[in-house]
Amino acid sequence: QVQLVESGGGLVQPGGSLRLSCATSGFTFKSYVMAWVRQAPGKGREWIAEINSGGGSEYYADSVDGRFKISRDNAKNILYLEMSRLKPEDTAVYSCAKYPRTTVVAGTRSAEFDYVGQGTQVTVSA
Repeated sequence: QVQLVESGGGLVQPGGSLRLSCATSGFTFKSYVMAWVRQAPGKGREWIAEINSGGGSEYYADSVDGRFKISRDNAKNILYLEMSRLKPEDTAVYSCAKYPRTTVVAGTRSAEFDYVGQGTQVTVSA
């Protein structure tokens, strides 16, 4: 049974930083491209970053490029998202997501996931 459990969200002031974690189980984590998505109030889900199975290639949405960094620990089966220079428009529920096949190539940004976690709330406000 696949499980994706996010943590690390909270309230942060504009310009601040947060580190999100996604603990995974129930599949061979090191074999899959993984991603982070977010959903702001009243808006649709937005793909924001993905990383290849080995962790050597990262891809970002323009809205977060240069401020966010995705990484993974394949020994611990954990996906991370380090967020810096946060803006009020970054306020959203952040979720990690898994692609359905090990043959998915990182960087396609298809966002066709088979599992998406419940998410953790990030609120950026003074």
